[in-house]
Amino acid sequence: MSLAVGIQMDPIETINIDADSTFVLALEAQARGHGLYHYHPRDLSLRHGRLYARARRLEVRRKKGDHATLGEPQMLDLATLDVVLLRQDPPFDMAYITSTHLLEHIHPQTLVVNDPAEVRNAPEKLFVAHFPELMPPTLITSDRVEINEFRREHKDIIVKPLFGNGGAGVFHIRPDDENLNSLLEMFTQIYREPIIVQRYVPEVRAGDKRIILVDGKAMGAVNRVPAAGEARSNLHVGGKAVKSELTGRDREICDAIGPALKKRGLVFVGIDVIGNYLTEINVTSPTGLQEINRLDGTKLEAALWDAIEERFRARHQVRPM
Repeated sequence: MSLAVGIQMDPIETINIDADSTFVLALEAQARGHGLYHYHPRDLSLRHGRLYARARRLEVRRKKGDHATLGEPQMLDLATLDVVLLRQDPPFDMAYITSTHLLEHIHPQTLVVNDPAEVRNAPEKLFVAHFPELMPPTLITSDRVEINEFRREHKDIIVKPLFGNGGAGVFHIRPDDENLNSLLEMFTQIYREPIIVQRYVPEVRAGDKRIILVDGKAMGAVNRVPAAGEARSNLHVGGKAVKSELTGRDREICDAIGPALKKRGLVFVGIDVIGNYLTEINVTSPTGLQEINRLDGTKLEAALWDAIEERFRARHQVRPM
């Protein structure tokens, strides 16, 4: 089966080919004989009910400094593609939300992964709130009285923007910290949305585990250990990737959320687990494939393409070769 695949992402020319998950998804698709097209979200155009992208043919290779060849731009009717990978990075802002609305004009006839409507309905720090029994104590609000009451109850807290990403704007407020009110004033100036406040989970010093789920099933994990003096474990701010196994609690969490992910067409999901708690469900542009592959000797992009191809066959009643 040869598929025509569009990849909606940020500029491929500047990615880190040793870390980027979209890159290995493209490599695997190419190895399977699928044809690739690359375009940016800003290249989308909706005209007379048809969704187009100013796209370019794409070839990829694992060669630093020469990892991608792009053809000449062409106006491509995305309804003529078989699959579109929705892979641009957050922030999850109105530009991102608009792209999900546009992609609904081709999905599900053209299979968009992840389902654009469900991506829009499942922002990382809000979707997880549907599973409160799996989370640390959490408050989402703009009400300072509520925030101060939550702090009095839990003392050691984390404060972060509701639609932030990559660890940006995450603050650890200790019981004796006098900066909470100043921080809230700053957040009010920067963000219009409520903020998220959680009880600090000290197990984060041992790592923040990223678990990859494919069509609702746990496939592998990597532990991200924060650097000394850093509250955030994100790899791009100094966190260290460490080999990790799935614990019984990890599997319990994955089993609890897996059916909801599969039902919603969220094929590629990365969840964050600290200690025994689920803290985020990442559906916009999950990462972690290459780190897990290196540490576990796996090839998670193959499992993802197996799932995508199976969904395509089921939707179009194509028999496997």
